[in-house]
Amino acid sequence: MTPRQEPEPTPLDDAARAGWLSYVGGLTQDQIAAELGISRQRAQRLVSRAMAEGLIHVRLNHRIGACMDLETGLTQRFDLTRSRVVPGLGPGADPVRALAPAAAAELERFLRMAEPLTIALGTGRALRGMVDAVEATEAPQHRLVSLIGNIAPDGSASFFDVVMRLADKVMAPHYPMPVPVISPTAEERAAFHALPPVKRVADLAASADVVFVGVGQMSDDAPLLKDGFVTRAELDEMQAAGATGEVAGWVFDSTGAYLDFGTNRRTGGVRVTPGLDRPSIGIAAGASKAPAILAALKSRILNGLVTDEPTARWLIAQR
Repeated sequence: MTPRQEPEPTPLDDAARAGWLSYVGGLTQDQIAAELGISRQRAQRLVSRAMAEGLIHVRLNHRIGACMDLETGLTQRFDLTRSRVVPGLGPGADPVRALAPAAAAELERFLRMAEPLTIALGTGRALRGMVDAVEATEAPQHRLVSLIGNIAPDGSASFFDVVMRLADKVMAPHYPMPVPVISPTAEERAAFHALPPVKRVADLAASADVVFVGVGQMSDDAPLLKDGFVTRAELDEMQAAGATGEVAGWVFDSTGAYLDFGTNRRTGGVRVTPGLDRPSIGIAAGASKAPAILAALKSRILNGLVTDEPTARWLIAQR
């Protein structure tokens, strides 16, 4: 038998090792250089690359005073059940990188509860970032259910579906929504939702104890357009009708009222009902999303929010 050959280390392997030694081992750059047999300058570059590539997830245990003040301001301004504000990463940075650890900590708070919960989740980049940042644990007492269909227009599984990914991490039973994100016709959507397995999942999602969702903008860079779920013509039509944002694929206007129009007549999954008496937590930040977040807070589609400093300041300033 031919001996198995170990793969050659890649630059990312070296960056990961250096990052581990720095953030987990607590080694200085001189110590990392000695451990890896490299120069101090290369050790510094490797640690920086580990951060830039997202290989290191940092959780800050200290609650920054300015962020705490903004949390209080958001809670009072919008009568929230829960708010978390994290420092912004500066112009041009991806807000998801800042939000993911705080959102994961918020989700873990529910996962640690002994009482069985049904946790409903939307999809998207922010939710995927949250789930990727969640620490592996065992929480078999809970049920995880998708709010949104997990079938893309080409028949493949939606890339940003997170229920299965989270279930693998926390060893909990999960219930994907086995319908298209948006069906071709309203009649086809109705036919899907008449199927007993789909109805059971939809009922479970509608009665969930806690909801986590992302918020999408309906401007020209709308995630629904970028990910191929709506056409340019459909987006134009909904924009003309006042579309401002969407949660779990359901489009609403600047007051947070869902449109009885366009793809909302064909959207699979379950709509988040405004004014829920249980947590409905949005994970979202950024200037492009701010008007959509504001609308969802106004109508109480969301009663909780994880966001960043610049977005929180903008939301509080609105009248």
